[in-house]
Amino acid sequence: MTAVAIRPEKLKDNIAAALGAKVRQITVALDEVTLVVSAADYLDAMRLLRDAEGCRFEQLVDLCGVDYSAYGDAVNEGARYCVVSHLLSVSLNQRVRVKVFCADDDFPVVASVSDLWNSANWYEREAFDLFGIVFDGHNDLRRILTDYGFIGHPFRKDFPLSGHVEMRYDAEQRRVVYEPVSIEPREITPRIIREDKYGGLH
Repeated sequence: MTAVAIRPEKLKDNIAAALGAKVRQITVALDEVTLVVSAADYLDAMRLLRDAEGCRFEQLVDLCGVDYSAYGDAVNEGARYCVVSHLLSVSLNQRVRVKVFCADDDFPVVASVSDLWNSANWYEREAFDLFGIVFDGHNDLRRILTDYGFIGHPFRKDFPLSGHVEMRYDAEQRRVVYEPVSIEPREITPRIIREDKYGGLH
C-alpha cells in the first residue's frame, strides 16, 4: 500500500528540522520542494536526507550539472557550476530537489554521493564528462559519453560550437583517431517557406 504524500509545506518543515543549519535555502514552488546546501555540508546533508526520520529518501533518481554562467541570457553573479539531484522516498511517497553550488569556478568540486546511492555513479561521471565537475571520493571518475582522448567539457557555455579536428573509428588501426577538419567552417541557415509567400496551403 502506497503511503499518502504529505503537503509540500510539511515536507519543507521536516527537511528543515532534520538538516538544521545545513540548510542555506529551502523553497516550495509548483508543489515541489527545492533545497540548497553548501558544498561543505553537501555529503552530510545528503546522508541525513537518506536516513533521517521524516525524510528517508532511499533513491537518487537523477543528478546533473548546470552551468549558470549565461543563465537566462544574463550575467550570473553567483557561483557558476551547480549539481542538482532529485531524491525519492518510496516509503513516504515524497520527493525533493537538492542543489549544491561549487565553491570554485576554475576547479569545480563537490563530494561524491555514490557511496550513499549506487545510482549516483554514472550520473556523476556524466556531470564530470560534460561539465568538468569533479566528485571527490568517486572511485572511478572518468569520461562516460565522450571519447577518452576528448579535450574539454562540451556542456560548458563557453565550449566552442565548431572545432578543428574530427573523430572517426579507423578499422585498420582498430581505434578512434583524430584528424584535422578538411572543410572550411560554415554556418548553415535553414530556408523557411512561409505560407503567405505562396498564398497559403490548399
